[in-house]
Amino acid sequence: MIFAQYPVLLLSMILEISSPQNQRIKNLIALQKPRERKEQQAFVIEGVREISLAQQSGYELQEIYLNPNLYQADSHYPISFEHSTTYHLSNAVFSKVAYRESTGGVIAVAATRSLSLADLPKKDNPLYLVLENVEKPGNIGAMLRTADAAGLSGVIVCDPNTDFFNPNVVRSSVGCLFTVPVASASNQDAKDWFASHGITTYAAALTDKAMPYHTFDYKTPSALLLGTEATGLSDFWLQEANQQVIIPMKGKIDSMNVSNAAAILIYEALRQRDFG
Repeated sequence: MIFAQYPVLLLSMILEISSPQNQRIKNLIALQKPRERKEQQAFVIEGVREISLAQQSGYELQEIYLNPNLYQADSHYPISFEHSTTYHLSNAVFSKVAYRESTGGVIAVAATRSLSLADLPKKDNPLYLVLENVEKPGNIGAMLRTADAAGLSGVIVCDPNTDFFNPNVVRSSVGCLFTVPVASASNQDAKDWFASHGITTYAAALTDKAMPYHTFDYKTPSALLLGTEATGLSDFWLQEANQQVIIPMKGKIDSMNVSNAAAILIYEALRQRDFG
């Protein structure tokens, strides 16, 4: 039985919802909209792994919604129900609120948190990935996964309006939104922050000034900057970055997927730091 997976003292906190017209169900659907997330300062997390990683990173789970027919506890990604009200949903209701199919039968509502430059943890020799106006949540999620794999100090998006709590970012990052320090800022604020922390900035660019990426030394505090696939970085960063780097290409096109480009630059920096 599903109850065996909860502490006995919590059984009285488990409530049943069988109607899709229930106000909490309507609110789960509403939280898919940016305005509602901003007003309620809350967002939705789907999936056992994602919810577990959010809890491990200190995110406060306000509510947990379970389908007892689908949910199975995972010892690798444990979920604590101790401080959250838990609701059981029927199959029909759960399918209505699940943003994707493979949720593992569990959805949570969590409180958002401040994601400013000041909130980034201090590092002795940091390596950051900086993204300017990367609009596609899938690309942000993919780069968060790479950042997690490489153990980056953080990912900074130079767009103050970036919604890290977009369900597509949470989903595509497979929970790495919660394992990698993230922040959003304006270009100018990011530039000033890098300067004040002694961080060298490397802008990926298709210009005559750009030099092959592997010819630079990334063993000191560094930030790798990438822009959109369509237009690249803005003139601001092309003028203000300390260096311009390019990934040599031998094909007929002059750009690649931004998440692939980020992985190449990140792992070159990692190679230098780990192996000299």
